[in-house]
Amino acid sequence: MDLLLILTYAGLCVVIFKVFRIPLNKWSVPTAILGGVIILGSLLLVMNYNHPYGKYAKEVYVSIPIVPAVRGLVVSVDAMPNAPLNKGDVLFKIDPRPYQLKVEQLSAQTFEAEQSAKQIQAQLELAQARQKQAKADRDRARQSFSRYAKGSRTKGVFSKQEVENRRQLYLAAEASLEAAEADLRRAGFAHESTIDGVNTQVLQLQKQLEAAQYDLERTVVVAPMAGMVTQVALRAGVMAVPMPLRPAMVFIPEQENLFAGSFWQNSLERMKPGFEAELIIDAVPGHVFKGEVVSVLPAMSEGEFQFGGTLVSARQLSTHGRAIAVIKLDADWNRYNLPRGVQGKMAIYSDQFTHVSVMRRILLRMLGWLNYVFPMK
Repeated sequence: MDLLLILTYAGLCVVIFKVFRIPLNKWSVPTAILGGVIILGSLLLVMNYNHPYGKYAKEVYVSIPIVPAVRGLVVSVDAMPNAPLNKGDVLFKIDPRPYQLKVEQLSAQTFEAEQSAKQIQAQLELAQARQKQAKADRDRARQSFSRYAKGSRTKGVFSKQEVENRRQLYLAAEASLEAAEADLRRAGFAHESTIDGVNTQVLQLQKQLEAAQYDLERTVVVAPMAGMVTQVALRAGVMAVPMPLRPAMVFIPEQENLFAGSFWQNSLERMKPGFEAELIIDAVPGHVFKGEVVSVLPAMSEGEFQFGGTLVSARQLSTHGRAIAVIKLDADWNRYNLPRGVQGKMAIYSDQFTHVSVMRRILLRMLGWLNYVFPMK
């Protein structure tokens, strides 16, 4: 851009010298050169600082790697490349038979566990009835033993052998009651092994069944949102694996058009959100897109370091970083039908020395016209 300004001044000087027939001597030529140095130098300094220019600008967008949640053979690829998709549209399908069999197996186990839970209730009721019967038998044996013991002491009606037999029957009934109570406690513990009223074994199998059903549903991979897939290489018969480092597809969601440009750090004070910005695109020669600065990224990768086993070298610190500004366009970008990621050049106009911004606007448009011939790098 600076070269364009110098060439413009040189052309203007040539026209003035020719039209006004100014002689080329030791006074006129140095005056034109010195005047150009002073005028252009001042204008360039004011313009470059207050209205920064980004030589490298590019549309930035987010892509989503489509990684299947389950492993299996791909049986069909339903998504058409570069065609619009809605949220929930099928991208591809994985063979569901192994997961369907797992669901059926767990369904049978869950039903069996539910029946076993009902048996636990019946066993508890049976244990309660046995405990009552054992208690009644114990009470009856105790009464009989007391009657025999009293009769033997007072009237001598019963012999010691008969009293001993009754005592043994009473002790046996007492032991039977203790066994029945132990069975009742065991049945009670089994019956009380619940979470929110559901048997723990049944609940465990239900959760396993839900997980299996979830895996079965994930055999149909759908679009996470509106967008499209591109460069689709997936085909039926490929083994799809849930590995983040090897996605099956790349999905590009619908999103607003944002452009990022790199700028020298000396103009950071003149790059603030809300400032006017203009953009030229190599793919649209002669057209200037207007927008505004959305943000200036708060961190630069050149100063980044992470936890690790190596030290930061001086060479890394000597790397000159560039600030990144993000702008949002005002015009309807979609009518140009351009692929995402196109490149161009960007200029930001601050609120300082606004009259000098006219020169930046003219130079930016001249660069846009040059795109008809070849893009300036």
